[in-house]
Amino acid sequence: MKRIVILGAGPTGLGAGYRLNEIGYDNWDVYEMNPYVGGLSASFKDDKGFWWDIGGHILFSHYKYYDDCIEKLLGDALVSHERESWVRLMGTFVRYPFQNNFHFLPREVVLECIMGLIEARQSPGKPTNFEEWIKAVFGDGIARYFLGPYNKKVWSHPLTMMDYNWIGERVSVVDIGHVMKNIVYGQDDSSWGPNNMFQFPLHGGTGGFFEAFVPVLGERIKLSHKAVKISTRDRKVVFENGEETDYDTLITTLPADLLVGMTDGAPDGVKEAAKNLKRAGGFIIGIGLAQPCPSDKNWMYFPEGNSPFYRVTYLSNYSPNMAPGENHYSLLCETSYSPFKEVNKETIIEETIAGLVNSGIIREEDRKDIVSTYLIDSPYLLPIPSLGRDDCMRTIHSFLEEKEIFSRGRFGGWKYEVGNMDHSVMQGVELVDRITSGGKETTYRTGI
Repeated sequence: MKRIVILGAGPTGLGAGYRLNEIGYDNWDVYEMNPYVGGLSASFKDDKGFWWDIGGHILFSHYKYYDDCIEKLLGDALVSHERESWVRLMGTFVRYPFQNNFHFLPREVVLECIMGLIEARQSPGKPTNFEEWIKAVFGDGIARYFLGPYNKKVWSHPLTMMDYNWIGERVSVVDIGHVMKNIVYGQDDSSWGPNNMFQFPLHGGTGGFFEAFVPVLGERIKLSHKAVKISTRDRKVVFENGEETDYDTLITTLPADLLVGMTDGAPDGVKEAAKNLKRAGGFIIGIGLAQPCPSDKNWMYFPEGNSPFYRVTYLSNYSPNMAPGENHYSLLCETSYSPFKEVNKETIIEETIAGLVNSGIIREEDRKDIVSTYLIDSPYLLPIPSLGRDDCMRTIHSFLEEKEIFSRGRFGGWKYEVGNMDHSVMQGVELVDRITSGGKETTYRTGI
């Protein structure tokens, strides 16, 4: 029986391990560099009793297998929600998705957005990048007021550097007739998207779900093992703590650029492809207040320049256990950074609080009730779907898979469009089926 080694105990690595355990495969281990599991979906409890996630995660699914996994691991220790997501713009809230609900903005803005939609359809052209795609599909008005500035804040890269073929269900494409009906009847439209209903773990934040894998996988999980070298000739992984392990097949969720850098024998073309991959880091700022929560919203988007963050989540609304008591609530604020958009780590907490005041989410006098601030710095937060990314990843996969190395997961595969938690878990599950029984991967396709 071949020895399968998994690097990374995030959603993909745990999904792979879960599947290997499920089918009774008996020669495998998963190695994680951190002293905890979950990767970018881990959660942390601060000394004030607040739980913090690495971004605004929720549980929703495209897969029955994933749904069954949640049920087996968490049972009824879940909270269900109907999505309450909004855009904060011009001092008011517009229900998400913006492009279906902008009719409550000033009349001149509504007219500009409608005319932009009409004009975009009268002069169709084939876009060559994400910025052109936004204008071609939504017109200049929606691009100007929301999709342009918001996406620049999120991706922290020029939108002209990004492809648009990743979009899929990530962005609601407008039906003009539907929009006009909303305007005439003055009605909100909030049902779009696969996450309009979602769940959340009752305990432990998002990471509570992934911690539930640990009793199932047991001693197969080796924590505090950071891989520093992969020898393709000897089929061996070397760890920072001096330990080594042999493998026949290697499943890795390490960022693809770092993976190539530590793997011997990578040709110059593969190294160049890895260097051309683009990413955004992120500062995740938690703000805990000693007040009852003033809103039933889930999360909000912020396209304007009066705040550094692009999204804020009322994290304590997801589960009553995310804050230390009913008279406390928490806000999770996400700001991205890159060489194109530098952010000062030393001042980002104060800038975040000021942004919350500027945006009307808290009042100036609420500062006295802030009892906790929490900073997470994630250098790898968003894999950018940049122009040429797919060619880069094909080059990388071609080299790796010849060596029996399979790179998957949010940054292992570098495909944001299949980087949700359900996608990521299923990448691990499907890859195990491919390796052990010739199954087909449908979530992630290498294109080779």
